Amino acid sequence: MSLDEQFKQVAESVRNWKTRPADSENLALYSLYKQAIAGDVNIPEPSGIVEKAKWKAWSERKGISADDAKKQYIDLAQQWAGKYA
Repeated sequence: MSLDEQFKQVAESVRNWKTRPADSENLALYSLYKQAIAGDVNIPEPSGIVEKAKWKAWSERKGISADDAKKQYIDLAQQWAGKYA
């Protein structure tokens, strides 16, 4: 299975977890997902609290390649699947 296929499969499984991860864990997954599919943050910093937290988490991933972000996302998701799936 290719990295892209594995990433898509894991991302789909995360969306179907029975329990929502803690906010910090959710931000980690979100930021890696965004870095994997969109690259470095490409929008201005928003003003809303939640949006700003998501933007900040994503911006902290700046410079990570799409493939590395996918691998890190897969590793984290597999690590936390036992708690939330």
